[in-house]
Amino acid sequence: MEDMVLGIGSRVEHPQFGKGVIIQVRSDAWEITFIENGTRIIQRDFTGMRVLEAVETPSDIATYEKMEKSLIRVLRRFTDIQETVPLGQRWTGGRMVLFPGDPTLKEKEVPIDAFFHKIVMVRDRLRVLEQRVNSSALSDEDKVNIQQYITRIYGSLTTFNVLFKNKEDYFTGDKGA
Repeated sequence: MEDMVLGIGSRVEHPQFGKGVIIQVRSDAWEITFIENGTRIIQRDFTGMRVLEAVETPSDIATYEKMEKSLIRVLRRFTDIQETVPLGQRWTGGRMVLFPGDPTLKEKEVPIDAFFHKIVMVRDRLRVLEQRVNSSALSDEDKVNIQQYITRIYGSLTTFNVLFKNKEDYFTGDKGA
């Protein structure tokens, strides 16, 4: 059923939940209100459901996912709100120790959580800078030049990717360019 185009208002029958109507379309699932079993999320790869009446959703309808992505873009562009980025499990509660080259000086110990928070703040501020450059009145040539510097900064920070739990949070640079 994953390849079937079912839109909001489509009527279906589920072997366990009975008859229902699709009320929300997601990229991986449908939200369906069943007559006798309430609202459930059914994955698109579920094969036991029977279509009673298919309704195609217009392509210009504002889905939950489209609205969520738009809101995230607006918040990132116009605020300094930081998203919560999880630290990799193996680093939780860890500490980083810096040893000076001069043996007469004392080492510096920093909790990895605090260091990681600073790295995420740098990344978020770079993103805001990038957005402000793109929306500025600078010439296209100046925007491209500044954008290249920002990309190189991201590339310099890829060393810290080992701290992130999720790969989509990683720093990326020129990718070998």
